Amino acid sequence: MSNGPGLFSDIGKKSKDLLTRDYLSDHKFSVSTYSESGVALTTSTVKKGGYSSGDVAAQYIYKNTSADIKVDTESNISATLTAANIIPSSKTIAILKYPNYESGKLEFQYFHPHASLTAAVGLNQAPPVDFSVTLGTPTFALGAEAGYETTSGKLTKYTAGITVTKPDSSASVILGDKGDTIRASYIHYTDQLKRSAAVGEISRKFSTNENTFTVGGSYAIDSLTQVKVKLNNHGTLGAVLQHEVIRKSLVTISSEFDTKALDKTPKFGVSLALKP
Repeated sequence: MSNGPGLFSDIGKKSKDLLTRDYLSDHKFSVSTYSESGVALTTSTVKKGGYSSGDVAAQYIYKNTSADIKVDTESNISATLTAANIIPSSKTIAILKYPNYESGKLEFQYFHPHASLTAAVGLNQAPPVDFSVTLGTPTFALGAEAGYETTSGKLTKYTAGITVTKPDSSASVILGDKGDTIRASYIHYTDQLKRSAAVGEISRKFSTNENTFTVGGSYAIDSLTQVKVKLNNHGTLGAVLQHEVIRKSLVTISSEFDTKALDKTPKFGVSLALKP
């Protein structure tokens, strides 16, 4: 565990990642290469339905700074510049985009043994402002985040959350969507490497009286192969098989179908990521 409570975005992240990460609905192929100078180059292609798209991404890391640049097939360019410790215990992130340059933003993160703070401002004439604060320790933390629109002078979002983390488990409760949604989750690891786990999540949307309950888990068959499964009360069943074919290179196969409508065509996705 870290020396502080982490960012507000970390609350509930472990459970969310297990229930959503690697669940694919398309075909993806990516190849990464690395140079001695510290430059990483990744080329990826995604095929969804009859449409294919791709992008090229490059990353450069030098001491406490890094630069990530991505160019897609529609000539959209995005760059993320990160600098750590400009001020001690801080991180500054600049996101620049072209031609949609007004969607860029500048973010500042500050870490303290008992608190963390983030502030982000959009890079346009009427910039939106997002900020969050988290208080606590690595084992217990509570926090809140809010978004402010400078043009209307109104809050666009406000969210609060609390989490309790132990070496082999984590529980969290998040009140979001301006108080309209509450989500509680719990994850328990069954091995020291945290590759096998069980997770449960329940959410309620007050405006529609809709409840969603999801259970899932991951299991490490061996050191190279992992299986994930999830099922919710609406009958959606998803499964993932991930295998490390060679060191750091993964093939991921995912499927999802509606158990209440077996006549529907299930979703199917596959990803191959090759790294030297």
